[in-house]
Amino acid sequence: MIDRERHPVDPWRLIETSYDDDGVSETIFSVGNGYLGLRGNHIEGRGAHEHGTFINGLHETWPIRHAEQAYGFAEVGQTIVNAPDAKVMRVYIDDEPLSFDEAEIHEYSRVLDMRTGVLSRTVVWVTPSGKRVRMRDERIVSFDERHLAVLRLEVVVENADAPVTISCQLLNRQDGAGIYAGDPMASKSEGKAGFDPRKAEKITERVLQPVEYWQDGLRSALSYRVNDSGMSVAVVADHVVETENDYSARTLIEPDIAKNVFRVQAKAGVPIRISKIVSYHSSRGVPPRELVDRCRRSLDRVGVEGVDALFRAQEAWLAAFWERSDVRIASHDDLQQATRWCLFQLAQAASRADGTGVPAKGLTGSGYSGHYFWDTEIYVLPFLTYTSPQWAKNALRARVLMLPAARRRAAQLNEAGALFPWRTINGEEASAYYAAGTAQYHINADVSYALGKYVRATGDEEFLRREGADIAVETARLWATLGFWRGTNGHSTFHIHGVTGPDEYTTVVNDNLFTNVMARYNLRLAARVVREMAEQDPAAYAALVERTGLDAGEREAWDRAAEAIHIPFSEALRIHPQDSLFLEREVWDLEGTSPDQRPLLLHYHPLVIYRFQVLKQADVVLALFLQGNHFTDEEKLADFDYYDPLTTGDSTLSAVVQSIMAAEVGYQDLAREYFEQALFVDLGNLHHNSSDGVHVASAGGVWTALVSGFGGMRDHDGLLSFDPRLPADWPELSYALQWHGSQLQVTVTREALRLEVRSGDPVDFSVRGVAYRASVAEPAVVALAGQGPVRPGRPTLRQFEDARRDDGTLMQPTVPVTTTSIPVIGVFED
Repeated sequence: MIDRERHPVDPWRLIETSYDDDGVSETIFSVGNGYLGLRGNHIEGRGAHEHGTFINGLHETWPIRHAEQAYGFAEVGQTIVNAPDAKVMRVYIDDEPLSFDEAEIHEYSRVLDMRTGVLSRTVVWVTPSGKRVRMRDERIVSFDERHLAVLRLEVVVENADAPVTISCQLLNRQDGAGIYAGDPMASKSEGKAGFDPRKAEKITERVLQPVEYWQDGLRSALSYRVNDSGMSVAVVADHVVETENDYSARTLIEPDIAKNVFRVQAKAGVPIRISKIVSYHSSRGVPPRELVDRCRRSLDRVGVEGVDALFRAQEAWLAAFWERSDVRIASHDDLQQATRWCLFQLAQAASRADGTGVPAKGLTGSGYSGHYFWDTEIYVLPFLTYTSPQWAKNALRARVLMLPAARRRAAQLNEAGALFPWRTINGEEASAYYAAGTAQYHINADVSYALGKYVRATGDEEFLRREGADIAVETARLWATLGFWRGTNGHSTFHIHGVTGPDEYTTVVNDNLFTNVMARYNLRLAARVVREMAEQDPAAYAALVERTGLDAGEREAWDRAAEAIHIPFSEALRIHPQDSLFLEREVWDLEGTSPDQRPLLLHYHPLVIYRFQVLKQADVVLALFLQGNHFTDEEKLADFDYYDPLTTGDSTLSAVVQSIMAAEVGYQDLAREYFEQALFVDLGNLHHNSSDGVHVASAGGVWTALVSGFGGMRDHDGLLSFDPRLPADWPELSYALQWHGSQLQVTVTREALRLEVRSGDPVDFSVRGVAYRASVAEPAVVALAGQGPVRPGRPTLRQFEDARRDDGTLMQPTVPVTTTSIPVIGVFED
């Protein structure tokens, strides 16, 4: 799945041994900290797929022009802004620039070291006149200092004296079309219509309006106001030159460019070292001039402590991160490397988000316009909750801050409570295609699910009672008004109609199973939280009533709806239908569909797709995992067997869930196959769109597939339990967890599970239904008898054919669909 000649195996480093200007390399060698992200562009600043420098939340707005407008459609789009680029440090020898397209390169390597957080590159360039130039550059985006990045460059002319010029620049590239998305015709993933709706929008007008810009010695500053959103951003760069060669410095400052140019009379073998320290600040309301002052203060601290201190702090920060987050796969360095890369991406996407959301692409590319989705709550927050709970709390606070906008959105759709946006940056709904966007009401339950899991895993009742409870209350209110009762007294059931589940190939349906199951969780959570606050903390309960206008009868109404909610089930097939009419559709023949017609969303009109039983991603199967304590083993197996052959895998959100449930129901080889598809989705560019940024949710799902899939961890009802299912050729799997403030280390072999409490209170848990306790003084070692069911092959739909015929309403598998492609008008999530 990955070119091992170009990317050799190393358990702690991602290595590149040959130059390529493809966008995938820019993505996978990005560095960031959750606030600031620098794509892996080379310092020469030429020939890039996308010159990306991204700040979380820095965005532009634009009016959405619908072909046919209707009440309640999203009106204002949002897209991430490409911030001024500070990565450029161009080198000239004898006034000739290094250009990889033409240069004679004798050595090349690039390394992302996940222990130090340093991206480094080494190049040996032989000029046309025979001068051998060794260059090494490094960069970090500081985890410790949220607003700081450092780029260091060393140049040595090894075999001759030579004039060397190094041009360090701040460059605002946002002055024309194609700035955010690159060339929309360039992606290999695009369909017949020559577009990919997963890319960012193109903005042809100028976005950043210059405000203050200046130079003071070796410091340069640029600042801007974003045209329509009104946000502001500033960047200030300082430079430190270390060399025994003679040199001079010249500067240039204009509204969109600042240059610090160093001219050096280099002696053979005498190095030139330049450190470029950069600070970025942004705001939704602070004037650019104030942001420039903040940048100055950030740089002043570096001047006192020194640049090396930032690199030492980076390594220490990552040592602590890996201590509480690492997952070790024995005897498989190739899988280990990719796993650590995925976990490192989660740190880069979320660690210093500090109350903003986690974009679907992190800060590695402009894909999905920098929007936040449900990805965060379902795929990213589990990792954060069980390894770095403060980061999870910060992400949940981002949803708290969105509550006012979510209340307005619910009212606009004639519902009570709050409706969180399907895709957003500023809290307002930005999805132009309501059928696959706004209709995904399950976002409410996903947010509440993440809240409930966070509180149960951490015991952070203080956060829940101070502000988290507001999420539970307002989301439950929406379900209470969105749903309705059907039937006679004593036999009434609660239904939810007109929604879209996670599977975006089936939209605006009635009683979507995933939505109903998750809404039930949401309603029960809200009722329990309100009840416990009233009983245990009357003051906090009174404050909640004051904030939300909570009525005394709402709790009972939520409980009744939860107990009566309709859970679809087919007696003929003995499975849970994805929705009330799903089984009445014709079955799409995926085996007979040509690979060049995938993903389906780029080759078929939505109405074609919506008429068939075909899934973009796991829907029912995801419900089986998240709410597994509400399904029997037999139901899980039957549901998995039915839906797995219908699932295209067109979404990168799917493989991890399929891996987890395949492991649980006994398809061990299939679980391994799906796991590796998720593991290498970006490193192997398996969906042909990694150039637009890392699939952060898939990276989060990799952790869950390891810990909850092969590691067998669950915490249903707040009880920690394990049922490991290791692949046959894995001798050992080890992972860290935090549980109620205790630091745990879980090690699984085929013979035993060992749970150590490294710090904190004793922990109660169960293994395959048997209760145990571990403490710092006494680790628990539990013998494992076998690995659970093991099933050969993979599921097919054939076992359901007789039931289809007996049912009468269910149609037989069809031949592959052939139709003239009509452009997809919506924006799907990957």
